Amino acid sequence: MKSNKEDKNQPNNPLHGVRLVDIVEFLQAFYGWEELGSQINIRCFTHDPSVNSSLKFLRKTDWARKKVEDLYLETLSK
Repeated sequence: MKSNKEDKNQPNNPLHGVRLVDIVEFLQAFYGWEELGSQINIRCFTHDPSVNSSLKFLRKTDWARKKVEDLYLETLSK
């Protein structure tokens, strides 16, 4: 359980506490791999996609992770 102090450290970060695996699984379920690859044209979504291969790539590649996080936030706001 998080303390109130931890919650106050990042009050303006909508991704605070959201795991990357949850983001990828949500986007995959919402869009499907084909549409997700169309929205964000990265190889881990367009060629033999899987959650594990996507996580491995996104954890090493900041620009791609940013695109995924941005799409997640945009999708939630719809």
